[in-house]
Amino acid sequence: MLVLASISESLVNTTSHFVRDAGLPGVFALMAIGSACIPIPSEVVMLFAGFAVADPGQSASHHHMTMVGIVLAGLLGTMVGSWITYGIGRGGRLELLERHGGKLHMGPTQITRAERWFERFGEPVVFFGRMVPLIRAFVSLPAGVARMPFWRFSVLSFLGSIPWVLALAFAGHALGSDWTTVRKGFQYVDYLILLLIVAGIAYAIVRRRGGARPPIDPSSDEGVETRAGTAAAEAGSGSNAAPDAS
Repeated sequence: MLVLASISESLVNTTSHFVRDAGLPGVFALMAIGSACIPIPSEVVMLFAGFAVADPGQSASHHHMTMVGIVLAGLLGTMVGSWITYGIGRGGRLELLERHGGKLHMGPTQITRAERWFERFGEPVVFFGRMVPLIRAFVSLPAGVARMPFWRFSVLSFLGSIPWVLALAFAGHALGSDWTTVRKGFQYVDYLILLLIVAGIAYAIVRRRGGARPPIDPSSDEGVETRAGTAAAEAGSGSNAAPDAS
């Protein structure tokens, strides 16, 4: 946990310094990266950007930024990163299946199942996934793999990103230099989500392995009983098949 906290703190400092030095292009770039399966903390980007708008001097921002500017940069960056990841998922699904299907336990059946699942639950997943730390970085990839219609994906992603970007930007503006207190709260949310993801993966692996019945050892009691039952069945089948001598 201490290692994660150290990494998280370093990432927070690097992210806020980049926004401070790069301004609106930095907001755009980081929000795009954070929506493309690279978990850059978007909450840090937008909270610090709001702080920089409220107090450029104390934030040491090198650029003049406005609330409209940071919100538009945040939304546009989110959409561009989402489109790139969606395209990778949609266009690279066959290559993913051919090269890594065995490792990932993926095949045509699993892909079809994912498509059907996204037809039923994809819309709320994409919409609400944009408001969940960590999840928002990865939600575009399965949407592309499942071939969710592009325009539906785009509209849901945009609508889901609006409250997230606006809330963080205005929170950073209102809190000023205290924006880091909110970030620390998000840090524990990140830990919880990461724990749930790891637990879900572990459960899926255990369930998959548990479903596979190990081969029967011929020398074991179960193997002897199985062979005896098979022989009896074959003998019975042979006697039934014999012609009547009379």
